[in-house]
Amino acid sequence: MTNDMPESPSPATAPTRRIPYVIGAVVIGAVIGFAGVYGFGSLKRNTSGDSACAGAVNLASKISPLAHGEVAALTMATAPLRLPDLTFDDADGKPKKLSDWRGKTVLVNLWATWCVPCRKEMPALDRLQTRLGGKDFEVVAINIDTRDPEKPKNFLKDAKLTRLGYFNDEKAKVFQDLKAIDRALGMPTSVLIDGQGCEIATIAGPAEWDSEDAIKLINAATATGS
Repeated sequence: MTNDMPESPSPATAPTRRIPYVIGAVVIGAVIGFAGVYGFGSLKRNTSGDSACAGAVNLASKISPLAHGEVAALTMATAPLRLPDLTFDDADGKPKKLSDWRGKTVLVNLWATWCVPCRKEMPALDRLQTRLGGKDFEVVAINIDTRDPEKPKNFLKDAKLTRLGYFNDEKAKVFQDLKAIDRALGMPTSVLIDGQGCEIATIAGPAEWDSEDAIKLINAATATGS
């Protein structure tokens, strides 16, 4: 896959468990100190973590048979991992933290307008939020465009994606924070977390989030994790 940024480093290849192809390139400006990375379907699994997140690992094991079809590329958690308390801004520029969603099952998604797979995925995320968003579940899609702050807002408006809340991080620190724990190797990246902020599953690349496969898995995660 490609993105529409002018820079395009040569892709590297690596073995994967689920997606045998490069899912996209990340090219982020010098403001955050690196050029580009390629993301792949499989992710490194930490062998140690927060023991309080053992319940999320058990949940991942229970719902893993549902990770097929349109969500077959999900990598289910096999070791307890609490995500960093990611910080970003809302549409009004007010600071938000991932912990603001404690008690809810959350699908954290990182996207950018220059990422072609991200743009294609956004309507499905909007429909997922329309169908399941509420007191028990929410899609938290965080934009990491580092240039024109109006461009992602205009994209959502033009595409009539009205159900997703707008969140952004113009420094793309959320990407760096997830990359530091091997949960962001490309764009888009999505992490399904439980109400304690613990990883249930991660996917590097797009998914059909409004498919019946995705709906069944997320409903199971929400019901079992509540």
